[in-house]
Amino acid sequence: MRALAELIMRGRMQATLVVVGSAALPLLFWLSAAAGSLVLLRRGLNDALGIVVWAVLPALAWWYFGDPRTLLVLLGTLGLAALLRASESWTRVLLCSVALGLVYGLVLGSAFRDPIDAVAAELQKLMPQMLGGLHQQLPVEEQARLDALLAPVLTGLLAALLQVVSLLCLMLGRYWQAALYNPGGFGREFRALRLPPSLAMLLLAGMLLAPNLGIQAAMLTPLCSVPLAFAGLALIHGLVAEGKLGKFWLVGLYVTLLLFMQLIYPLLVVFAVVDSLIDFRGRLARKNGAGPANGEG
Repeated sequence: MRALAELIMRGRMQATLVVVGSAALPLLFWLSAAAGSLVLLRRGLNDALGIVVWAVLPALAWWYFGDPRTLLVLLGTLGLAALLRASESWTRVLLCSVALGLVYGLVLGSAFRDPIDAVAAELQKLMPQMLGGLHQQLPVEEQARLDALLAPVLTGLLAALLQVVSLLCLMLGRYWQAALYNPGGFGREFRALRLPPSLAMLLLAGMLLAPNLGIQAAMLTPLCSVPLAFAGLALIHGLVAEGKLGKFWLVGLYVTLLLFMQLIYPLLVVFAVVDSLIDFRGRLARKNGAGPANGEG
């Protein structure tokens, strides 16, 4: 991966070939977004635009054939990269990713309305089997409301997936930047990520209370969970580093996350909320006599 980053930063021609070629090839849109974010983080918006503008052409072609992901992730990742370059704050990036997810949700809800409605209709038929007798015990109004929430939640899940991909692309670009110009900088930066209590509580409230604000607002539930999940991952990475534990624990974390997503993902959200109040890494660092971690500049 370092060799690819060196190729991207070797010159405008090489960067253009990687960004545009990846955008044109199926299932490599994430590489195009990550490469574009690397150029933006290192060289600034003007240089990045001169390269990324060519990648918009194949991205528009993909949209024409019914796949808007390439353009959405490319532009969304670049927007987050510009924010990170200007603010040097992952907290702001995570917060703004929720707004980006809303944009994704609106676009996906319009582009894939019929397939989403079809899946929601099938889920409505399966709800009595999935919930057992509980579904039959609900009042008719609650059953209708539950069925109406399915389409917005499905849209929110799709948007949250693109939100996660955009953040991962940005992190890959930042990792490349650190590997080339500040070895170890991204690791220190990510491990120091911790949400302020007010922001963590706001995101938690968005997750739990959004469906009560309206049917379409239910889309916010998965979107607000994404920053908390990333903060939870940063907490685990920080605790492993502070405790000087082996990388085996991180490998186990991600393998478990892939195999038991429905269990581990909510735990990461809970860990992030509790950490915003208690600051586990700060307590462990003081106990070990270590100084604060410094992120990449």
